[in-house]
Amino acid sequence: MKPPLFEYRAPRSLKDAIALLAGDSGAMVLAGGQSLIPALNMRLASPSRLVDIQHIEGLKGISVQDGRIVVKAMTRHRQLELSEAAHRANPLIREAMAHVAHVPIRNRGTVVGSLCHADAAAEMPMVLLATDGSVVAEGPRGRREIAAEDFFQFHMTTTREPDEIITEARFSVLPAGAGWAFEEFTRRHGDYAIAAVAAIVDRTSGHVSLAACGISSRPVRLRQSEEIIAKGGLVPDVLKAAGEAAKEAVTAPDDMHASTDYRRHLLAGLVRRAVEKAASRTK
Repeated sequence: MKPPLFEYRAPRSLKDAIALLAGDSGAMVLAGGQSLIPALNMRLASPSRLVDIQHIEGLKGISVQDGRIVVKAMTRHRQLELSEAAHRANPLIREAMAHVAHVPIRNRGTVVGSLCHADAAAEMPMVLLATDGSVVAEGPRGRREIAAEDFFQFHMTTTREPDEIITEARFSVLPAGAGWAFEEFTRRHGDYAIAAVAAIVDRTSGHVSLAACGISSRPVRLRQSEEIIAKGGLVPDVLKAAGEAAKEAVTAPDDMHASTDYRRHLLAGLVRRAVEKAASRTK
């Protein structure tokens, strides 16, 4: 299969890249290309212009500052996965990253690209949500930070404007002494999740963060389950109730991989397992 015809531009500055997007309503951003290139080849995407941002200075690198792990737009999955600074700051990221596709794809694909692609069954959007993270968008109207809760709208749909570029993602540093866990069920390793859960448990503050993917049209926070655990504690009956409550978040219809009822069953079990594991890792 071959992609449709398009204009290819590789600007050297963020200002020029934004101008190229603003000047063509059919333009799209190319970063790692691990989702976009297959979509082009299958004619699922037909941009009039591709704006390749890989040569722009300042869009690479990882830093930990002010309680945030800052991941620039051209940072590859594998770079974040192997970053010791990021791992020390929040080990949940590496644990989840091991489930993102396969190593060859993680070597090329970018973290921010995955967030912008916003597949409802992808791991990294869920992790951004679980860590109360955000993204930074830059466009003709300036720079703005968008909370993960507000960024993901629907499957493959975000609140990024067509003339904006997401220049970085910000994941929260794990609170001192907090535990973490990632649980996923797939048909094969590397596939998108049929259901997955990320959990953070902080015994000191009593805060519990739970997010899921593969169960709805976007990644979701399991707020009701969080409240049940925060009020009842980390005991078996409460965790069972939290798992049962999570079933209400499942809205994905029956498909070739699983029925809605099966996803609900999976999610309840994954919630219990994730919280138990996260609690076992607390200090």
